[in-house]
Formats: sequence, C-alpha cells, structure tokens
Amino acid sequence: MSPLMEVRYFFTALGYFTRVPVPRWVGFEPQWLNAAARYFPLVGVLIGGLAALVYLAALHLFPAGVAVLLSMAATLLVTGAFHEDGLADCLDAFGGAYRKEDVLRIMHDSRIGAFGAIGLVVALALKWQTLASLPPLRAATLMIAGHAASRVFAISYLASLDYVRPEGKAKPVAQRLSALALVVAAVSGLPWLFWPAWPDWRAGVATLAVLGALRFALGRYFVRRIGGYTGDCLGFAQQIFELSIYLMGLAWISS
Repeated sequence: MSPLMEVRYFFTALGYFTRVPVPRWVGFEPQWLNAAARYFPLVGVLIGGLAALVYLAALHLFPAGVAVLLSMAATLLVTGAFHEDGLADCLDAFGGAYRKEDVLRIMHDSRIGAFGAIGLVVALALKWQTLASLPPLRAATLMIAGHAASRVFAISYLASLDYVRPEGKAKPVAQRLSALALVVAAVSGLPWLFWPAWPDWRAGVATLAVLGALRFALGRYFVRRIGGYTGDCLGFAQQIFELSIYLMGLAWISS
C-alpha cells in the first residue's frame, strides 16, 4: 500500500474516533474504515498524550483530583464521549433485556436509562479516583497506556467475532481484521504498558494477562447474548479495558 494511502487511513481513524478536524485533501471513503482500524491504537496514544499533558499542566495550579478531572474532560471533549456512549448503551441493553432483538433495539436507542447512567457514573468515578491516587508521573504514563492498549484489545474483536447488525455506523469498520493489521495495532498500542515509569516489567505482563482474560470473558458474553458484537460493544469493551489498566496500575503499587 502506498504511503499516501496509509496517511489517509490514519486520518480516517483520527476523524472517525475524535472531533479533531481532518484536512480536506485526505478525503473519505467508507471502505477505508476497515483499513484504518490498524491505527485506532495510535489515535489512542494521541488522546492519552493529550490527557497526560492536561493533567501535568493542571497539577501546577490544582490538586491531583482536579487535575485528573480536567484531563478526563479534555478527552471527553476531543472524542465526543464516543466510547462512553457505547458503555452506557450496552449497560442499558444487556441489563434491561433478555432476547437478542430487544438487546439490539435498546442498544440502538439514543436515550439513556438507569443502568447506563449508573454504570457511566461509576466508571468515570473509578477512573477519577484511581488516577488521582497515583503518583503524578505514573498517572500520566498510565493515561497513555490506558487509551492505547485498551483500543488494541477492543478492535481485536474485529478479528474473531461477527458484526451482528445488517447496517450500522460501525458496519464499514466491521470487516474481519487481518493478522497483519492486528500486529500493526498491537505494536503501536501495547508497548505503552511497559512504559519506563513502571519500575517492574512484571506489572505490564500482569496487566496483559488481566486484559487477555477480560477479552475472553467479554467475547464469550457478547456471543452468548447477541451472537457477536456491535459498535457499542466495542466502545463498552474499550472502557472496561481502559479502567482495568488504571486499576491494575494502582493495585500493583498498593500491594
């Protein structure tokens, strides 16, 4: 593939998952989205980097708790709460329905219910308190690792599960991900778990093991409930993986 097309795929990923303006010369074709999937973790690196910069800058003026909230607000603004919306939709759907048809119907509803609202508040509060409890450098590096590695594991479902909707916003993305694309995604997203600020490389290995177990469990759950995944399922999974990375980072230094 030509370097120009690879640049276009990257900008396609950036434009799809964030509100960052994309140059007009890039253009857009729906079929580019599947090829762009390999760059989703790299987009996560940029979002995590933004979070870390806002956090470290805010620490000069505010306590850690406020600095973390400002960094979270920055990421929510730049992504449009894209994945958080998937988290809320999935909690409403899986918590409020039993049949596949009802799950998909509720998931498609733009309104938020009790399960979604409660789950979203708990998830955001856990992120806030976990990151605020970490030493500054460790929190900053975990923000990058969390946004990058969580996206690797989320898009890995494109390589193993079926997309269950006949149509949908994620349909152009939801073609089977090739092994090469998955390797590219992993190379750009997983090494951040072994960031030098972590004093022990075993922390990265332990986090990978937890993420692998969660990926297996969530995948089995998606298949059992709806036969595969939707775009909301990917957002839900990304949020679970990201939060797990933060919790592992805190648990490792607290044990």
